[in-house]
Amino acid sequence: MSTTSSSTTNESNATGPVYRIPPYYYIHVPLHYCIVESPVIRNEEGEVEFDENGQAKLVHAEIDIRLTQPDQTPFPLYPGEILRQPVTALTVVPANSALRLKAILDFENSHKEQRRAGDEWMFEGPATYIPRKEVNVEQQIQATIIGPNQAIRLYAKKELIDRSGQHRVTGEEWLIKKTGAYLPLAYETVVSVQNAYALTEKKALHLRALKTFIDDFDKQRLSGEEWLVTHVDTETHILNIYEELVAVVDAITLNSRQYCIILDPVIDGKPQLGRKVDILWDIIKRSVK
Repeated sequence: MSTTSSSTTNESNATGPVYRIPPYYYIHVPLHYCIVESPVIRNEEGEVEFDENGQAKLVHAEIDIRLTQPDQTPFPLYPGEILRQPVTALTVVPANSALRLKAILDFENSHKEQRRAGDEWMFEGPATYIPRKEVNVEQQIQATIIGPNQAIRLYAKKELIDRSGQHRVTGEEWLIKKTGAYLPLAYETVVSVQNAYALTEKKALHLRALKTFIDDFDKQRLSGEEWLVTHVDTETHILNIYEELVAVVDAITLNSRQYCIILDPVIDGKPQLGRKVDILWDIIKRSVK
């Protein structure tokens, strides 16, 4: 119990046995913790240190996270200690979810990894998270489910190595098309979930390149170039990061009494500016040959 010296006015704790548990005692139950501010100083044997007046020595403005003792022994709050957070259940992180953590102080973790203030990383489930005074829990994140003919668009908030081992620079965007659950890394942001376009004999995609790149069919596309993706190329198509959808193009059907003229036709993948092609006459010439 807490006692006050009538001569020095110093306060100290006296440990029982007592007939009842004093109000400053806290009992831990399994998988719980609490946070104490301005904790007492303990020696190498774990015993509380006192000054010459019997006052428990404190580390002011420090915090101490206290977990369940093996024997579940209750502990007292010494004079000057403040219970910042009451006894609380530990956070259980389920599968396909994670906690985004941020270091507020430099420290070395149990795997001998150095963490610097400001570093962020993920604590992935299934597991029970044990809090540390050097770490803040910023956010709990759920995995994004990628279905068939879907992809997620990711954005790099900071330079990183992604889950495939590829280096990403700040501001870069890319697609993940693998079906299943995807849990973004600490410096990855899910921009959107993209669905594939289904292509048929009567439907194609008119695309434009936003910058020079190699497309999904290993063809180099120059910035500003436009082209069609048809059912001959693929049954479904998910837009690349550097592809812009200009229009969904429907096939033009002609009967035996119709014809059409194409201006600026594309022949062998190259635009023929200023030319005209008579579709009916072109078909007749091919049939005669």
